[in-house]
Amino acid sequence: MQRLVSSAAGFAAQFDALVNARRESDSDVSGDVARILADVKERGDAALAEYSQRFDSYELAGDSDWSISAAECRAAYDALGGELRGALELAAERIRAYHADQLPTDRDFTDDAGVRQGAIWRAVDAAGLYVPGGRAAYPSSLLMNAIPAKVAGVERLVVVTPTPHGKANPLVLAAAHIAGVDEIWRVGGAQAVAALAYGTQRIRPVDVITGPGNAWVAEAKRQLFGVVGIDMVAGPSEILVIADRHNRADWIAADLLSQAEHDPTSQSILITDDFGFADEVAAQIETQLAELATTETATASWQANGAIIVVDALDEAVPLANRLAAEHVELAVAKPEPLLRAIRHAGSVFLGRMTPEAIGDYVAGPNHVLPTGRRARFASGLSAIDFMKRTSFIALDEVSLGKLGPAAALLAHAEGLPAHAKSVELRLK
Repeated sequence: MQRLVSSAAGFAAQFDALVNARRESDSDVSGDVARILADVKERGDAALAEYSQRFDSYELAGDSDWSISAAECRAAYDALGGELRGALELAAERIRAYHADQLPTDRDFTDDAGVRQGAIWRAVDAAGLYVPGGRAAYPSSLLMNAIPAKVAGVERLVVVTPTPHGKANPLVLAAAHIAGVDEIWRVGGAQAVAALAYGTQRIRPVDVITGPGNAWVAEAKRQLFGVVGIDMVAGPSEILVIADRHNRADWIAADLLSQAEHDPTSQSILITDDFGFADEVAAQIETQLAELATTETATASWQANGAIIVVDALDEAVPLANRLAAEHVELAVAKPEPLLRAIRHAGSVFLGRMTPEAIGDYVAGPNHVLPTGRRARFASGLSAIDFMKRTSFIALDEVSLGKLGPAAALLAHAEGLPAHAKSVELRLK
C-alpha cells in the first residue's frame, strides 16, 4: 500500500505513477482470442463443444445439454428463501424504475424554413449478456445488465454462461427469471462472445453484447466491436474515497475493502486531510483483512494497488479525483454537494457518510456497470440507451427545398461531387 502526501517533494511524480499504473492482466491474449473467434465463426457449434469440454469439463451433446430452460430458472427462483427472494425483487424493482426514467423521447418538429425533422428511438432486436460462471457469478450483475435491456424494449435477450462440470449458479438462474431472460446457453469464454456475435447452428446472433468477464472475454468484445455493439471494455474495479476526519475509520476501511475483495488487480484509494485519520483507517484495514473470507484476494489488491493520500485541504482532492477518473467515488463529508459539482470524471458518485458504494452494487437503482481504467473521462455507466439506437428523419416540400437547396448544391460542387449537386438542382428547376 502506498502512502502519499501532497505537500511532500516528489508527490507529483508519485501521483502520476499511481494514475498511469497498468493493472490489467499482463497476459497477451489477443492472438489466442483472435484464433478462437475465427474458429467459432467457421465451425460454429462444433467449436463451442470442443472449447466447453476443454475449459469447463462439460460435454455439449444433446439439445438439453446446451441450454437452461425457463422452467429451471423458475424452479431456482421458487427455491429461494423468502428474504433473499425479496432482496432480489427489491433490487430488480429499483433498477427497473431508475432505467425506465432514462428512456429518451422521440422528436418531431418543423423549423422556420419549413423543414420537418426529428428522430425516432428504437430498441435493438436482440441483446446478448455474458454472465461469468466462476468466482464472479453474481446475480446482481445479471439484473444490472438484463433489466435495462428489457426496459429499452429488447425483444430477445440471450445469456451465455459457462457451467463448469455442468453446474449453474442457482442465484443467477433466479435472477434470470426475475429479469425475463429469453435464452440461456451453457457456453462461456471468448467462444461464447463469438457465438453471440456471429451466430452458430443453434445460437442466433445478437446486435449488442454486454456483461463482465475475464481478460479473454474483454478482449473478444474489443475485437468484435463493429460486428456488434458492446457496452465497454471493463478493467479491474476501483474505488476512491474522499473523507474527512469526522468519519468512523472502520466504515471507511470496509468501503475500501469492498472493492479490493473483487480481484487482486482492483484498486482502493483514500484521500483525506488528516494524518491521524489516515493511520486509523490503515490500522482498521489490517484488522478487517484478518477477518474477511476474501482476505487472500483483498490483501493482494490492497498491498499491490491500495493508496492513502493525505492533502492539506479536501479541496485539493478535486483535481486528483479528476485525474484518477475512478469507477466509484465516495464523498464521505458533511457537505458533499460542492465536491460533486466539481468532480467532472467519475463513473458513479456516492454522497455523504451514510452512502457506501456497496448500496450501489445492489439496490440503489443506478447501474453498477461503470467505466474503469480512467475511461470515466469519456464514458458512462450502462443504461437503457445502450440497447437502443436513434434514426433521424427529414421532410422538405417545394418551398423549403427552395430555401435550402441552393446552398446544398453549392457545397456539393465545392466538394467535387456533381451528382450530389444535380440531385438537388433538378428539383429546384
